[in-house]
Amino acid sequence: MKKLLIIGVLSLLITPLAQAQFGIKGGLNVAELTGRDGESTSYRPFYHVGAFYEANLFGPLSIQPEVQYSVAGGNLKSAFTNYDSKLHYLTVPVLAKLTLGPVFVEAGPQFGVLLSANQSGTMQVGFTADGKPAYGNESRPATSEFKRNDFSVVGGVGLKLGGSLSLGGRLVAGLNDINDAKNLSGINDPRLQNRVFQVYAALQFGKK
Repeated sequence: MKKLLIIGVLSLLITPLAQAQFGIKGGLNVAELTGRDGESTSYRPFYHVGAFYEANLFGPLSIQPEVQYSVAGGNLKSAFTNYDSKLHYLTVPVLAKLTLGPVFVEAGPQFGVLLSANQSGTMQVGFTADGKPAYGNESRPATSEFKRNDFSVVGGVGLKLGGSLSLGGRLVAGLNDINDAKNLSGINDPRLQNRVFQVYAALQFGKK
C-alpha cells in the first residue's frame, strides 16, 4: 500500500513536467516607484530577461513558474530633488495561465530579491554648516536604502503566434513597503512600492 502511494505521488509530480514547455523570455519594463510625501513620480524604461516552464494541469489551465532578472525603479522629484532609482531584482513569478485558442490570460504572485540598487541625479548629499540639508548632483550605490524582499501580484494577457513564439503584457504591482532609508529629512513615506508594466516576447520549447 505504501509503495502504491509513493508511486501515485511521483506520477502526479512527473506527469506535468513531462508535458511542460520550457522557454526563455525577455522584454521591456516601464517602471515607477510610488512617491513619498512631497515628491512626484514618473516612469523610467528598463528591461527583464528570464526562463520559465509551462506545465499543463488540466484542459486549458496550466501553471507557469519563472525566474527573471528584472530591473525596476523610477524617477522621484520634489522642490529640491530630481533623481532616478535603479533596482536590480531576481524575481520568481508563479502564475496560473488560462489559454483559449491563441489568447491566454495569466495571474499570480511574484517574489523578488533585491540584488543591488543605485541612484543618480540631484539629491541630498549631506548638511550645511548650520545643519540645513545640502543638495547636489551625485551617482551612488543605494542598496542599503531598500528592503531586500519584494512581494507583488501579477496579471497579464498574451497571444500565442505561429510556432513557439508568444507575445504578452503584464502589470506587476508591488504590495509591500520597500523603503529602508533611515534618514530622509521627513520625507520617509512607509508606502514606497514598485509598479512595473512589462511587454515581452517568449520562445517555448517542447510539446504540450
